[in-house]
Amino acid sequence: MSHSGEAVVAVVVPIKSFRLAKARLAQVLSEAEREQLARANARRVAEAAAGCALFVVCDDDAVATWATGIGAHVVRPGEPGLNPAAQAGRQAAAAAGATRVIVVHSDLPLAEALLTLAGTQTDVVVVPDRHHDGTNALVVPATGEFDFCYGPGSASLHQAQAAQRGLSCAVVERADLALDLDTPDDLAALRALDQP
Repeated sequence: MSHSGEAVVAVVVPIKSFRLAKARLAQVLSEAEREQLARANARRVAEAAAGCALFVVCDDDAVATWATGIGAHVVRPGEPGLNPAAQAGRQAAAAAGATRVIVVHSDLPLAEALLTLAGTQTDVVVVPDRHHDGTNALVVPATGEFDFCYGPGSASLHQAQAAQRGLSCAVVERADLALDLDTPDDLAALRALDQP
């Protein structure tokens, strides 16, 4: 694992399934297109994790095969859901010697240089989505009490969780991490960025 100052940084990426990904885009993309998009986005996020140990949390064999092929550690979550997956990845990263963990979504088509987030001089870093509602990337200590709060309003909930645990927290807005692809509106926003 790479060092950022004294920190040993790991990136945790929960991925459900490529084949079943992005059901909310079914009205604008075929199943094959959604799978291709999910794979491309996950590859982009994995590349953005350069310099960090990468932990992919999944219970899907195709995702596990892909993750192994790119040199990632595969973590099987004990129970379904994003919050348990994030916690399982955090625990695996801590067991491997990480001191800071960056949990990041796999559907960020513009993601770059995740390691730079770990240089922020707070215990917790919340990177909100473009609506300032969800959390697209989250830096937390690898050990100690912290409950993940993914779901509606998670950006605020993660800040509150940090305060409750006595952890310093910064909100960092990054254009490359703000856009996650969940809805047709998100896809339209991405396509608009590609226009001259």
